[in-house]
Amino acid sequence: MTTNAYSDTLPSNKLDDQVTYDPNRLLDALIEKMHLKYDVALSRLLEVDPPVISAIRHRRLPIGPTLLISMHEASGLTIAELRSLMGDHRKKFSSGTVYTK
Repeated sequence: MTTNAYSDTLPSNKLDDQVTYDPNRLLDALIEKMHLKYDVALSRLLEVDPPVISAIRHRRLPIGPTLLISMHEASGLTIAELRSLMGDHRKKFSSGTVYTK
């Protein structure tokens, strides 16, 4: 892959390049907002297996659009608010998925 001085000055649209990205902030905010105690309670509310939340926390699994919508429906927060909580400030998504490391 070649780069030039111009391309090095362009802002990146990749989550891995965003220093502020942290899915744990989003998960913690949801737990607090919905007065839950643990990740297991959040997984039940979002109707996903507990290992899914663990994998997201360890950045082994992306927060996909379906899960983001479930978070929106459960919390009442907008998609933009949810994305902001995890530090995702990209203007566009690649193929509709929020990627993690």
